[in-house]
Amino acid sequence: MKKTGKNKKIEARGTRFAKNLISVILITYSSLSIFLIGNTILSSFKTKSDLINNTIGWPKSFSLESYQIVLGQEHFLKYFLNSVLLVGGALICLELVASMVAYGLSQYEFKGRGLMQSYFLVGLMFPIQLGILPLFVMMTKVHLNNSLLGLVLIYTANLSFPVFTFSRFFKEFPVSLIESARIDGASEFQIYAQMVVPISKPVIFTVGLLNFVQLWNDFFMPLVFLTKMEVRTLTLAVYNYSANFLANWNKIFAAATIALIPVIIIYFMFSEQIVAGLTGGSVKG
Repeated sequence: MKKTGKNKKIEARGTRFAKNLISVILITYSSLSIFLIGNTILSSFKTKSDLINNTIGWPKSFSLESYQIVLGQEHFLKYFLNSVLLVGGALICLELVASMVAYGLSQYEFKGRGLMQSYFLVGLMFPIQLGILPLFVMMTKVHLNNSLLGLVLIYTANLSFPVFTFSRFFKEFPVSLIESARIDGASEFQIYAQMVVPISKPVIFTVGLLNFVQLWNDFFMPLVFLTKMEVRTLTLAVYNYSANFLANWNKIFAAATIALIPVIIIYFMFSEQIVAGLTGGSVKG
């Protein structure tokens, strides 16, 4: 049944309305986010008295007092280093394991393949925090509590989303290229390392950034598994200041700004690769 001109106009108006509504929502959300981030950064340059009298607005005079106090703390830089080591180690392990699992699931036929794919899809519905009690008991038995290595292993086990993302990309990988490499005598690992990984850089950057933001800002898991002072992370340092908010709110803004810096730098450095990974999903032969 053909659409009349009137129906087409109504459909076009509905499409334009939906696009305009989405644009308004995205612009509003982006503006609010930029405002909050900007105010956090500006507030980090205010003195405590300036914050009390000028909570939202331009600093009367830029002051590094809050940064001097925070960076002068005995353990703050240690917290920062712990976060870098934890997130860096977890991302390397997570990307390596997830990409290899996804490549195997998308390129090989074997018994139980469908069940394994369903297992990872089901994992998307359940956050890792639901298994906190058995994880805590397990880490205690193997003596990995209060250890960055133990938390790296826990983060690496959260494979569902990375495997799903890599699998979508690898399913479009040209089989003819893989078969040609096998005929030339390349091993399966050589095919993965020398062919698949270089072409997969966009999705690797995308998975890396999305997980970086999540892991860098994670508060719950470090709070449970990292109770000793020497292994605490940056999010726990910010939490320590918030325990006495009124006395430390100038320090909180400075600490939060320092925590924001790596995320902002990485986003601007790899924004093009991230967009390519999100919009991609096919490989041109």
